[in-house]
Amino acid sequence: MSDHYERVKIELQQMKEVENEAAADVVQLSTASVSPVPADVSFTARRDQSKSSINGRSRSKSRSKADGHERQVNGKQLPDLTPQKSDYSQGQSRVINEPNLHIKGTARLLKGKTAANGHVESCQRQTDVKCEHHGKEAKKRRAVTVDTSKAKTSLEALKMSIRQLKWKEFPMGRRTACDIYWHGVSFHDNENIMSGQVNKFPGMIEMLRKINLSRAVRTMQELFPEEYNFYPRSWILPEEYQLFSSQIRLLKDNDSTLKHTFIVKPDSGSQGDGIYLIRDPADLRVISGSQIKQAVVQEYIQKPLLIDKLKFDIRLYVLVRSLEPLEIYIAKEGLSRFCTEPYQEPSQKNLSHVFMHLTNYSLNVHSGNFVHSDSCSTGSKRTFSSVLYRLASKGVDIKKVWSDIIALVIKTVIALVPELKVYYQADIPLGKPGPTCFQILGFDILLMKNLKPVLLEVNANPSMRIEHEQEVSPGVFEYVPSPVDEEVKVGVIRDTLRLMDPAQRKQHVTSSTGGGSPEEAIVVETGSDEKEGLADSLPSLCLKQVFPKYTKQFNYLRVVERIATIFLRFLGVKGTMRLGPTSFRTFIRNCKLSNSSFSMASVDILYIDITRRWAGMVPDSKEADLCHPVAVSISPRTRPVGPDTPATSSVPVPPVP
Repeated sequence: MSDHYERVKIELQQMKEVENEAAADVVQLSTASVSPVPADVSFTARRDQSKSSINGRSRSKSRSKADGHERQVNGKQLPDLTPQKSDYSQGQSRVINEPNLHIKGTARLLKGKTAANGHVESCQRQTDVKCEHHGKEAKKRRAVTVDTSKAKTSLEALKMSIRQLKWKEFPMGRRTACDIYWHGVSFHDNENIMSGQVNKFPGMIEMLRKINLSRAVRTMQELFPEEYNFYPRSWILPEEYQLFSSQIRLLKDNDSTLKHTFIVKPDSGSQGDGIYLIRDPADLRVISGSQIKQAVVQEYIQKPLLIDKLKFDIRLYVLVRSLEPLEIYIAKEGLSRFCTEPYQEPSQKNLSHVFMHLTNYSLNVHSGNFVHSDSCSTGSKRTFSSVLYRLASKGVDIKKVWSDIIALVIKTVIALVPELKVYYQADIPLGKPGPTCFQILGFDILLMKNLKPVLLEVNANPSMRIEHEQEVSPGVFEYVPSPVDEEVKVGVIRDTLRLMDPAQRKQHVTSSTGGGSPEEAIVVETGSDEKEGLADSLPSLCLKQVFPKYTKQFNYLRVVERIATIFLRFLGVKGTMRLGPTSFRTFIRNCKLSNSSFSMASVDILYIDITRRWAGMVPDSKEADLCHPVAVSISPRTRPVGPDTPATSSVPVPPVP
């Protein structure tokens, strides 16, 4: 009896302690005050904090390689903690300030805030409380895990983003699976990922090489010449050298006063390496000894828009959130990168002046005229919004400029998607385990004097560095913070992670697989979040959804994507990217293309002829099977149908899912 009395006494005492602790928590939370900070913190304030936060990172170049991963960054200024409405289109959840969370089995009430993923986060650390009736522990939501072991140049901005989100980083990798894997180069940086999300698509690097990008856009130019006139006329070398030479010679014969200039870009070049200008095909430097260099030759834009007499381009960050369904986001802020020598129209005397004609940061940073500025509106690298502000002050219709840029981005991604889907299914076949993918792309865009945007190139791995090297004494370099880079890039990475939050993705998939079309479901979900806002502890998203938001305006351009859908259906073998002779016959039979005048023997001859011609067009191709670009080239939608052409117009073209 005495033992039972003692046990009851101890249990009652424990229950009182729990109730007292809960009461103390409620009092503490209700009396705590927070001084709100304006949401639109000035660039100057952020710049000052950036300086102080990155001082711990500044060090010599030799030392930074050894301890670059150990840099410490102080906390950034908090935005206004009151809920705000936003003006973008994203799919998020309703924000409610300080909901009450009741833990069963106790009288304990916890006050907190609702995060973007719909979970309740306590304002102070919760302790495990034993439930009197069920014997279960109250647990917080598991922190999102990010593997950053392959992050490379984006590491510092990525670390800052993860800290702001209060997620968990694994800089050396992890034996068990992570939620997100951040690769620095390609999808194949880590070959053993069977789940989670990877920030690279299979095949994206290959598709964004100069030659493949030109081929993809040129295919769309043949189908929709007016819609794809934002890409300069291009020739692929060495296979189109004779065509290039003859066309330029014809232009000169017709008008000898015309002085066309062309820019030569190596196929796999980056950061301005190997780029040069020419006036005549004879000036091409594509042959070095016996080795032929692959390159793209483009018409040079001779009348660009100038600011302060300097040529500049725009780097915009674009997130491809998924391919199926297609989702595209554009960052509201970008970078404007200026040349360091006043612009003059190209002539034989100034063709070699790279600081005048080429806007690449990696080139101009070596100029003695390059200006590193802490201001967003001055210097050799500025924010895109500061450029728009100057244009608006001169009466330019900024909404029209943005609208044209958004259309350019959507059309370019639509041109890339078909073959990206082929790459994706080859690496992650349907029905087999594997991760989902997303990727940040860097679009380089030039504004002409008439404000028409022109696509220069698309980067699969845009630089995400938020500091630059400065020589403080001969041979000694320090990492110096770049407030403009941090202003733009940290937000892009942080908000990409927010959109890829596993809880968000789960809600997104659920909504997009419900009733109605995926496009409608996504737009509704996104629009509701625009009105409600996101988690109070973070600024509003800097990424704006543009597709499927504008599906109606651009869906008619997805013809080649339908061809890719057919192509994938007839591959036959999972994990392959080329159509073999057997699969080609199956394709012909199922589409009912064979008849008395077009027998299966003729099909085999046609297959051999097509693959041989393609091998002649692409010297580096080692495989003889029919690949997706060939399927596009023989599609009834991309070639005229004549009396000697098989009646392929009866091929069923399925709608894009």
